[in-house]
Amino acid sequence: MSTISRLVISAPASGSGKSLVAAGLMAAFSRRLSVQGFKVGPDYIDPMYHSAATGRPSRNLDTWMLAPEIVRRSFARACVGADLAVIEGVMGLFDGSGPDPLEGSTAGVARLLAAPIVLVVDCGAMSASAAAVVHGFQTYVPGVTVAGVICNRVGGERHGAWLRESIEALGVPVLGLLPFLADLKVPERHLGLFTVAERPDAVRAFMGRLAEVMARHIDLAALEALASRAEAFTPEPEPEEVATHKVGPTLRLAVAEDEAFCFYYEDNLDALRRSGAEIVPFSPLRDSRLPEGIAGLYLGGGYPELYAAQLAANLPMRREILAAHRRGLPIYAECGGLMYLTEGIDLTMGYYPLVGVLPGRCTMGDRLRIGYRDIEVAQPGLLGLTGARLRGHEYHYSHWQSSELERAAYRVVPQFPGEPARFEGYVDGRLHASYVHVHFGQQPALADRIVDACRDWHAEQGHDR
Repeated sequence: MSTISRLVISAPASGSGKSLVAAGLMAAFSRRLSVQGFKVGPDYIDPMYHSAATGRPSRNLDTWMLAPEIVRRSFARACVGADLAVIEGVMGLFDGSGPDPLEGSTAGVARLLAAPIVLVVDCGAMSASAAAVVHGFQTYVPGVTVAGVICNRVGGERHGAWLRESIEALGVPVLGLLPFLADLKVPERHLGLFTVAERPDAVRAFMGRLAEVMARHIDLAALEALASRAEAFTPEPEPEEVATHKVGPTLRLAVAEDEAFCFYYEDNLDALRRSGAEIVPFSPLRDSRLPEGIAGLYLGGGYPELYAAQLAANLPMRREILAAHRRGLPIYAECGGLMYLTEGIDLTMGYYPLVGVLPGRCTMGDRLRIGYRDIEVAQPGLLGLTGARLRGHEYHYSHWQSSELERAAYRVVPQFPGEPARFEGYVDGRLHASYVHVHFGQQPALADRIVDACRDWHAEQGHDR
């Protein structure tokens, strides 16, 4: 039974300040509690800030890609040893994968986990009208209630008093009044916030200041009491194929981890470990060689376009990866990883050659391709047989210019009537590259297939299976 104290931090819309509040609360509570952070939906950067605040890897809770019971089990597993779970929502409270306010939304996750909802309301341009916003969110979906409010961008004592009086007249407590703090805004760029890997010292200092602000302006004791009243729930036991480790030798799986490659679901890495992989980090930016004794390679997403010159200049690593592919080493690449494996990338400042495993080059566009994707495996490969259905998401501005459709990794299922199907990604033997990010939790066999391919390759090289 999961009795972990827990809170969901949500908002009426993106840009209300919930990321700042969620990370700040994690940092403040972590000064005396063990805090586990979570992010609703397919996000990589917010969880990095959570991890920096808590010292524990943050996890994603995605009810569109994952079945409800898998989400509940993932939550309970991650909370082992924690005193408090803080769950940051996505977009607005009821925004998800479609018009249904509970499908893929923060509200759906809150109801699934029986977690109290704290609404962060940007009150910078309103006073008593904030109560109308809270009333709407409190009554919109039966069974989904707002347990408390944190008012953001409060102008002063009088403004705060008006907000508190109007909102608490609804029977909803105001748990904090945050002033407008321009110096605590996290800098953003074309794909979101700067990552922790790019500015680790600055992020640590930022988290310290943020924790102090939260302790000064938010009633942490009241929040903790609210979290402790969350109802207990009992997830179903882990299926045998997930609960037991794979029999066989542990295989070393190289995982790219640096400023250019840092977008990974922590649950994906855990799934690979359960399947028999030892995760071995390396840096395509700085290392000249792949780690010794590896049986596979995982290139996650990130910002290779921002580090194209440095990646291009590291010719020894580019040659290492190309040679490893030619030897048949299993390689799984997503988004930024796919970009790195192409012949090169065209940017406004010039062309930068990259690994050259995939034919064609990448260019940067001004149109963001974003959203959930229903996909079918287009040909046999690391993630299954032709026709296998999966779910994932895309988030990128770049475009890979290639006509190799016969080697496509996926057929992307049309989302709307009349929309044509399209093919995406690239498969070549034990190479799988795609712009689509896939959560391995949706099918336990996904991580097994990748590690089994590594085990087969390892045996072919003359090592014991």
